[in-house]
Amino acid sequence: MTAAINLFYVSISGNTRSFVGKLEAEAKKQNALDAVAPLLHAVEYDEQCDVSIMDQPYFVMVPTYLDGGDGINNGYKEVLTLDFRDELDDGNHDNLLGVIGSGNRNFNAQFGLTAKHYARRFNSPLIGLYELRGNAEEAAKIYSTMRKYAADFAKRGVKRALVH
Repeated sequence: MTAAINLFYVSISGNTRSFVGKLEAEAKKQNALDAVAPLLHAVEYDEQCDVSIMDQPYFVMVPTYLDGGDGINNGYKEVLTLDFRDELDDGNHDNLLGVIGSGNRNFNAQFGLTAKHYARRFNSPLIGLYELRGNAEEAAKIYSTMRKYAADFAKRGVKRALVH
């Protein structure tokens, strides 16, 4: 049996939680077709959650909430997800295989900006972005990428680093 893919995420408005449901459905679908396809083990961050997920290889998913502006000249300061970021700061970054982000494409340069910041901060690749609640096509693409990165880590024993 293949080990599950670990996902640590935060959901403020419920959009991220909804997309995690789509990822879980995709993982179940792929696992039904091929038992080697890993299921998803998702942990939503709150002050009482079990953060031991960071002791194993894991992915992070984060929405984008910023302080206004355009994301280039201003409006790139993260809000609402700071406690999650602080928890990640204290976690094992060597096990962080990749970052997934969401946002609203109407905000142009700010779309997925928090995930882009996390990728740089934790030296982990940005492996996918989706809009708002996401859709099945985005879930399939991101699940496939997570699966590839998890298999690569299992084979090499080290994560792929962000190339600066």
